[in-house]
Amino acid sequence: MNPKKEKTFVLIKPDGTRKGLIGEIIKRFEQRDLKIVALEMFQPTKEEIDNHYPKDGKWMARLGGKTLETYKKYNLDPMKDFGSEDPLTLGKEVRKWLVDYMISAPLVKMVIEGVHAVDMVRKIAGPTLPYQADMGTIRGDFSNDSPAVANAEKRAVANLLHASETPEEARHEIEHWFKNESIQSYKRFGVDE
Repeated sequence: MNPKKEKTFVLIKPDGTRKGLIGEIIKRFEQRDLKIVALEMFQPTKEEIDNHYPKDGKWMARLGGKTLETYKKYNLDPMKDFGSEDPLTLGKEVRKWLVDYMISAPLVKMVIEGVHAVDMVRKIAGPTLPYQADMGTIRGDFSNDSPAVANAEKRAVANLLHASETPEEARHEIEHWFKNESIQSYKRFGVDE
């Protein structure tokens, strides 16, 4: 595949919508010569979000493991908040928080195309955890949440957007959310010439 035609998937999350950052987020991608080739605002169903996040034990245990790392880093007691130190048990609970968070407000889904789109979008977005994101990234400029705070409040980390991690994940998510319908093809001045 031509690296200029790589596609990735982005989902602006409830906090991005509620903070009025839809235009700013799109602007950040377009300023880096990336093209928006599909775009829609929608209110997701619980089922759609449930099908977006993996349900397998391995993924949930990894999520729970990250939660345990946060607790260890900040010298917190997972037994106090979760009643368990089992990564799978914690992962299942955090996944529930994610689903609840993602259906709490409208989302914006989009497909972005351009040179190494997957890596470029993730670079522009910044690290998943906003408190670790550098200024100049979307998360570094507009969010300051952390898993320690989110876990204590029994909610998902508010990190403005989701961006596919790999080209394979992007293909899966584009198919899930757009069914490869509504993907446009056009030339941008100065980019595709």
